[in-house]
Amino acid sequence: MYGKMIAVTNHSLCRGREIEKGENGRESRTEIPAFMPGTDTWIRYLAQIRRIVSARPRAIVLREKDLSSELYKCLAYQVREICRGAGQELIVNTAPDIAHELGTVRIHIPMSVLRSTGRPSWAEWTGTSIHSVEEVKEAIELGADYLFAGNIYETDCKKGLPGRGLEFLRQVCNESTVPVYAIGGVNENRLPQILETGAAGGCMMSGFMRM
Repeated sequence: MYGKMIAVTNHSLCRGREIEKGENGRESRTEIPAFMPGTDTWIRYLAQIRRIVSARPRAIVLREKDLSSELYKCLAYQVREICRGAGQELIVNTAPDIAHELGTVRIHIPMSVLRSTGRPSWAEWTGTSIHSVEEVKEAIELGADYLFAGNIYETDCKKGLPGRGLEFLRQVCNESTVPVYAIGGVNENRLPQILETGAAGGCMMSGFMRM
């Protein structure tokens, strides 16, 4: 089943908690704030990537939008080595310069970037996210090899935003000549109904980061 799913990373979903003792001797748990090379959270994250890789998803998108460019690049190098060792496809998110430096030929970029700079000439597999049926044709004309369509279900990542639903996904698939992957609230139980729309698969974040 995981072969039809793309793993999307989010380090905040696998951050650990440390135990502290207050003046009354009671234990309390607080978020470990640091996500830096060599810290427990960093090591735990890489261990989680290894678990994800062992599940053999279609690919891994290194999302991590809240990291600085320098920190993202450092992380990308280490995740790339894990993926290479397992023969797993790594997709760099939003950062074409970093992807090119890493020698990674797969990239996911926003429609706004695709519109302004176009598809990177060195990329072999370029994807983008669409949020309307009207964007499907435009994305493909701009060089997208696959599409993320969403959000299909309501998700904690976009609290309060209703899902666009399976009928929207079906319309996107009918319009598209490239593979479409559902994103937003996707899990293993929902994958069969996603595939029934004609989608190539689904993107899952929480399920992978907490497996």
